[in-house]
Amino acid sequence: MVPFFRRFSHALIERNLLLLGVLTLITISIGGLVQVVPLFTVESTIERVHGVRPYTPLELMGREIYVREGCYLCHSQMVRPFRDEAERYGHYSLAAESMYDRPFQWGSKRTGPDLARVGGRYSDDWHAMHLRDPRSLVPESIMPSYPFLDRPLSGVSVTERMKTMRAVGVPYTDEQIARAEADLAAQANPNVDGSGLTQRYARARQGVFDGDERRVTEMDALVAYLQMLGTLVDFTDVQPDAVKQR
Repeated sequence: MVPFFRRFSHALIERNLLLLGVLTLITISIGGLVQVVPLFTVESTIERVHGVRPYTPLELMGREIYVREGCYLCHSQMVRPFRDEAERYGHYSLAAESMYDRPFQWGSKRTGPDLARVGGRYSDDWHAMHLRDPRSLVPESIMPSYPFLDRPLSGVSVTERMKTMRAVGVPYTDEQIARAEADLAAQANPNVDGSGLTQRYARARQGVFDGDERRVTEMDALVAYLQMLGTLVDFTDVQPDAVKQR
């Protein structure tokens, strides 16, 4: 009797389009509520770690170029929590590291290596040479060449860009926005006093990123961005704060 009842019930549901639709909607709703409702019991799903800050003006413009040139299509920026990933790239990625990214660059495609921890692994000169002619350093590379990045940095005003980022939640202060152009120029020229820059942006590093201090180029911006990735957090002592309950 039981097998017959099950066959009868199953057939009844499949033959009644309205009943099938209603039961499907109920099932999906239950599954969605199970996933969504618990999130309303926490203040934030982003762990709190010391060191994460908004991008400097030069780094921000570098990230714009990174997105513009489609670098994210071949390079992910997310180290997954697996042993082989940690041994190759370093500490697994934290959500807090991407909290100021609009949009974030986690990705899943790796034609080239993951770049979440590339900052400081190579010199500025290496990055600039690699971008100009990848095969001069990695003969088997299929990465395109970007020699045109040696042109002057121009386009959208970094001040206006920072105002836009603040409008979507990045906590740039009035002082940081007012000093945007000066901070951008100072980071690309170590001969300029950078004390104000480092006060506004912890661990911001000055450098002649493209090898030429006479002007600020797109190469300066992109290399500055790459050299920052993975350097803001001390991963030898990461203890994410517990997510606060409401």
